[in-house]
Order: sequence, then C-alpha cells, then structure tokens
Amino acid sequence: MTHAVLTESDLTLTTPAQGKMAELLGQVEDNIEGVRVFATPGGCSGISFGMTFTDQLNDDDNVRELEGVRVIVDPGTLEYLRGVEIDFVDGGDGDARFVFNNLQPVGGGCGTCGSSQGGGCS
Repeated sequence: MTHAVLTESDLTLTTPAQGKMAELLGQVEDNIEGVRVFATPGGCSGISFGMTFTDQLNDDDNVRELEGVRVIVDPGTLEYLRGVEIDFVDGGDGDARFVFNNLQPVGGGCGTCGSSQGGGCS
C-alpha cells in the first residue's frame, strides 16, 4: 500500500514541534501509526485544526515522515492545510501548545480574528 508523500511545500514542522511530537509518541502504545492532523469547521480562518494519535492509516491518506514522526493527513484536510507550518510554543505556566502558522483564510469566514464581534459574521 503506497500513500501519497507530503512535501515541504505541503506541510512543515518546526524543530520544537518535531521534538514534542516525538516525545509524545514515545509515551503511547507501540501500535500508533502516527499523528493525524484533521480539520473541523470554525476558528478565525473558518477552519480549526486538531491533532490526535492514530493507529489507522487509510489508503487515501497523505504522509510526511520527519525525524521518526509520521504526520498523517486525509485529502479533505490537506486541501486546507497546504503550506502550513506546525510549531510548538511553550509560554510557561502550563501554556504549551501546537500552533498552525501560515493558515489560508477559507471562503465564508469572517476574515481576521476579532472582526466578528457578538459571536457571528455579519
């Protein structure tokens, strides 16, 4: 089974993000295939991204292997994710998270964060 290979123009991970993913992968069971990145409606750009460990690799998945970390993206998510850089930011005091840089606005969104006051787009 051959999966489409993601290139640097599709998706990049910063060194801190690669390190944190590798660390987290080392803490879970051995049957994990990698980290799945997925898109859901919402957020400032119209799409929110999430990540989860997955033990399943589907035929149509796209895969990017970096320093022992396998990032898995389904075709629907890749449409929104192309060109994104995943970073890991540790602001201290327990404020540590993965962030997605270079997100492209999605049609139907409000544009920039904070432009839709009152909980909805006008």
